[in-house]
Amino acid sequence: MTLSRNFGLGRRNFGFAVAALLGAVVGGTTLPIQPDAASATVTIAPAVAASLMAATSGQHLVENRAIGDQAKLINAAMPFSGAPVLASRPFDLSNSDPLDRRRALLCMTQAVYYEAGFESLEGRQAVAQVVINRLRHPAFPKSVCGVVYQGARDPVCQFSFVCDGSLYRRPALHAWKEAEQVAAAALDGFVDRSVGAATHYHADYVAPYWAPRLAKIVQIGAHIFYRWPGAWGSTAAFTGRYIGEPADPLSLRPPLRQAVLTDGSVVPVEDPALAGPPIPRAENDVGGLLDTTKGWTLNIPMPSESGSATKSVADHQQTKAPEPAAPVVLAAR
Repeated sequence: MTLSRNFGLGRRNFGFAVAALLGAVVGGTTLPIQPDAASATVTIAPAVAASLMAATSGQHLVENRAIGDQAKLINAAMPFSGAPVLASRPFDLSNSDPLDRRRALLCMTQAVYYEAGFESLEGRQAVAQVVINRLRHPAFPKSVCGVVYQGARDPVCQFSFVCDGSLYRRPALHAWKEAEQVAAAALDGFVDRSVGAATHYHADYVAPYWAPRLAKIVQIGAHIFYRWPGAWGSTAAFTGRYIGEPADPLSLRPPLRQAVLTDGSVVPVEDPALAGPPIPRAENDVGGLLDTTKGWTLNIPMPSESGSATKSVADHQQTKAPEPAAPVVLAAR
């Protein structure tokens, strides 16, 4: 992928836990919500929720009916939903805790860059909106970094760039700056109206098994966007409350893994010492690894920032490349 290449709901255990929680909260039938204008209810049977999440998680996330030209034909034959596309409410972190916003900005920039860094502006804005929509939906984590890094320690990632080694490669500066601008706008209230309540997407050259279970909304560039079916896929279901960013993004990053694609081919592991961290090292960043024993917290500057202090500290700190972890299965590119 990046997970633009085949993007769905992650962690199987998490999915069933959410379904169980819904059952406990709603008594098995109705999830109360508070939309913008008036009270309403969103009906979702826990069994249905569990079925949807099981169909879009775990190994199912990377299972495709077809890839390449055949996938494009399948995707083109699948009709778009005729329901109105309703825009989400603005999500504004402009006055939030500075550390929360910095962490959120880094994670959102990574998602925009690695998922759609060379797509159109509209395509990048749509990816950022999906992250915000997921944060607000009961089925997903309640922080920006939690959404982006969901499944990072599992065999299948929500966003495959987190696990396929992309984070160990230095990004193209110009594209990163543009991704950062898109990310900042999304965190400061910009709403991409074109994707509405979309929480899923994939590239048009894969046809994932989960796609027919969801409502197809729109295609922007190479990405096709989906929402959950029925009321659970409406903006009225966005009842989740943002909890801040409790974890350093760097601490969420998995070790560099050897990627095995679903077509059986192996992606070579790039030497981290040559590839370097994705952005210049922060003062407390030891060779791309955070020494949490010293009580440090992540403070990584963006590629647009510079400073002699970073280089000075990096030159005097001991560096250690992360050990390769077990192979991770990704969708075929």
